[in-house]
Amino acid sequence: MLEGPLFPNIIRFTIPIILTSVLQLLFNAADLVVVGQFCGSVSVAAVGATGSITGLLVNFFIGLSVGAGVAVAHGLGGRENQVVHRTVHTALPTAILSGAILTVVGLTYSETFLIMMGTPDTVLPLSTVYMRIIFCGVIFNMVYNFCASILRAAGDTKSPLVFLLFAGILNVILNLVFVIQFQMNVAGVALATIISQAVSAVLVVIALMRRTDACKLYLNKLRFYKPQLAKILRIGLPAGIQSALFAISNVLIQSSVNSFGSIAMAGNTSSANIEGFVYTAMNAVYQTSLSFTSQNLGGEKFSRIDKIKNICLGVVTVVGLVLGWGAVLGGHQLLGIYS
Repeated sequence: MLEGPLFPNIIRFTIPIILTSVLQLLFNAADLVVVGQFCGSVSVAAVGATGSITGLLVNFFIGLSVGAGVAVAHGLGGRENQVVHRTVHTALPTAILSGAILTVVGLTYSETFLIMMGTPDTVLPLSTVYMRIIFCGVIFNMVYNFCASILRAAGDTKSPLVFLLFAGILNVILNLVFVIQFQMNVAGVALATIISQAVSAVLVVIALMRRTDACKLYLNKLRFYKPQLAKILRIGLPAGIQSALFAISNVLIQSSVNSFGSIAMAGNTSSANIEGFVYTAMNAVYQTSLSFTSQNLGGEKFSRIDKIKNICLGVVTVVGLVLGWGAVLGGHQLLGIYS
């Protein structure tokens, strides 16, 4: 990140993040495809009804993982090994605490949130079950995102991709087993998702424990270091609020779609899932720009920062145009996968 030509390094860094982001979204896509093929449109609508409100709650805390990644990258760029060590060991407890808060909120208010969004009575029971199970495993989601953010800040984008690829394959297998063999409907795909997320979380924690640099994780040294926690919050809270504001618009849209019944909800869910692949690919470039900018800022290589901005703006424009038009032109065929 600090030396050599920027464009090829940015591309090599970004591609694994794009693939990782797509695989994460495939968790939800696999749920939709399996329930769509074997359980019907009501089940697809039930899964889709939860997406916007889950995104609103989860994305706010995932914004804190952005703060952790930026803080680690800044410390690495400035060769402040002690600061990096403390940031890493503050980030994991922050992830666990964030997940615990989300679990309590999700288990307590899932049905209330869904009713407030006007979820139809035919869909509400299945949506509530799916949402509560997902929130039971949200700690694993938080741990994976925080630790993956640290690995990317250290320049390792391939390990999170490999871990998520393994977890994604496991998710698909468990989906089929729980839905077809055990007839668990949306509860089965939700359970498959959190088991897969648990596996990816364990793998990414082990990867940090095996590192030999300042990012090496020692479980017996986990604690909240106040200066590092303050920096994570200072950077992460605005990112979390930004994500939450974006998610609020999705909640309002989903509430409007709910008034048209389960068929419209199923169609909207499938379309939104396809759009999500385009968005996450573009968001991967944003994560790259954060890591490169933060390291060069920490290393006081200010002349490279403007170049990073221009290259990333160009790359994200190309990614958006190619994938966006691909979704438009192939929309009919893509939507057919879900039904």
